[in-house]
Amino acid sequence: MPDIARLRTTDADFAARLDALLAWDSVSNPAVQRTVDDIIDAIRSRGDSALLEYTARFDRWQPGNAAALTIPAARLAQAAELIPVEQRDALAAAAQRIRAYAEHQKLQSWDYRESDGTLLGQKVTPLDRVGLYVPGGKAAYPSSVLMNAIPAKVAGVPELVMVVPTPEGKLNELVLAAAHIAGVDKAFAIGGAQAVAALAYGTESVPACDKIVGPGNIYVATAKRAVFGQVGIDMVAGPSEILILCDGGTDPDWIAMDLFSQAEHDEDAQAILVSWDADYLDRVAASIDKLLPSLERRDIIANALKDRGALILSRDMHDAAAVANRIAPEHLELSVEDPEALAAKIHNAGAIFMGRHTAEALGDYCAGPNHVLPTSGTARFSSPLGVYDFQKRSSLIMASSAGSAALAKTASVLARGEGLTAHARSAEYRGE
Repeated sequence: MPDIARLRTTDADFAARLDALLAWDSVSNPAVQRTVDDIIDAIRSRGDSALLEYTARFDRWQPGNAAALTIPAARLAQAAELIPVEQRDALAAAAQRIRAYAEHQKLQSWDYRESDGTLLGQKVTPLDRVGLYVPGGKAAYPSSVLMNAIPAKVAGVPELVMVVPTPEGKLNELVLAAAHIAGVDKAFAIGGAQAVAALAYGTESVPACDKIVGPGNIYVATAKRAVFGQVGIDMVAGPSEILILCDGGTDPDWIAMDLFSQAEHDEDAQAILVSWDADYLDRVAASIDKLLPSLERRDIIANALKDRGALILSRDMHDAAAVANRIAPEHLELSVEDPEALAAKIHNAGAIFMGRHTAEALGDYCAGPNHVLPTSGTARFSSPLGVYDFQKRSSLIMASSAGSAALAKTASVLARGEGLTAHARSAEYRGE
C-alpha cells in the first residue's frame, strides 16, 4: 500500500498537519518566472518568428513557416468524421449535456424606470474573442475542449481561438474532433507560455484575445498570471483534487477508485477521504492495496497518495463538514445516506457530487456542469467556469430631466465634500 497519511481531527497537531498537506503554489518558481518573462518578451517583439523557434525547441518539430501552425477548420471536421463512431457519439452526447446546462447560466440584460422616468439597468454582452488553451503533453483532453468552448459559444462569443501543443508534430484526433463539435473558430498547433503570450498580445498569425481560458502546466499557469490585466483569465489552476466524505455505507472499492481517479492525473494531485467510521477507513485502505496494482498509472497514483493523500478520521458528520469547508476542495463527494442534508452544511467547494452513485468522474466528462473548477482552496472565493465568464456587464444610466435635477443635489453635496468642484458643477448644470 502507498504510505498514505492517517490523520485524526482530534489530534493536537491536526491543523498543522492538514495545512502542510494542502500547501501548494503552482507558480512560485523564480526560474520558471524568468523563463516565462523571456518567452513573453520574445513573442511581443518577434511574433510568429519567435513562435516558430519555440515550437521547434519545445515541441520538437519544424513547422517551416507560420502557416504550418494553423490547423484548418476542414482538418477539425475531418477528425470528427474519421474517429470511431463510439467516440464521436460520446463527444456529441457530452456536448449536448454541457450545452443544456450552460443554457441555464446565461445572464440577461435588464432595466427599470423610476417614477420620474430615469432608466437604470444592466447590459450583458459576450466577449468579442476568447483564447482556449488545451493541454497536449502527458495526455490529451478532449473533455477540456468541450468544457471551455461550449459555455463561450452559449454566451455568444463570436470567435473562439484554440491553441494546442503538438509534441513531435502529432495532432490528437479526439481533441480536434471535440473542437469541431464545440464550435471552435480557429485553431493553432502551439503550446506552452509562447501560446499564452500569442493569445494575449497577438502575432502576425494569431489574433489577440480578450480572455484566455484552459488548464496547463506550470509554465502555462505562470504565463497566464503574467498576462492577466492585458487580458482576462479564468484562473490559475493547481493540481487536481478530490475530497470524499463517507459515512461508511459505500462499497470501499468504489471510494478507493474515486480517490485513484484524481490521483492518476499527476504526482501532485490530491486525494483525501474523511470518515467518522474508523473501521471503514481501514477497509478503504485495504481496497487501495487490492486495486492499485491493476491500474496502468499505478506509479503516479502511488506517488500522489504518498505525498499529498490522506485518510482522516473525524468525530462525526458535522466535524467532517467543517474539514471540507476548511479544505475548500475542487471536487467534493458526499457519499452518505442523506447527501442533500450534508450539502446544506457545505459552503466551500468547486463541485459537490451527492450520493453513493455519483462518481466524480461523471462530472469530468458528461454530467453537464463544468469541470473547470477552483483549486488550492480558492473555492473559498471563486466559482466553476460558466457562461457568465464569457459575458461582461455594462451599467445603463439615463436620467430624465426631473431625475437629473434631483440627483444633481445629492451629487453636488458629495462632490464638494470630496473637493471635486468640477464634478459638482457638471451635475449642477443639469439640475438648474
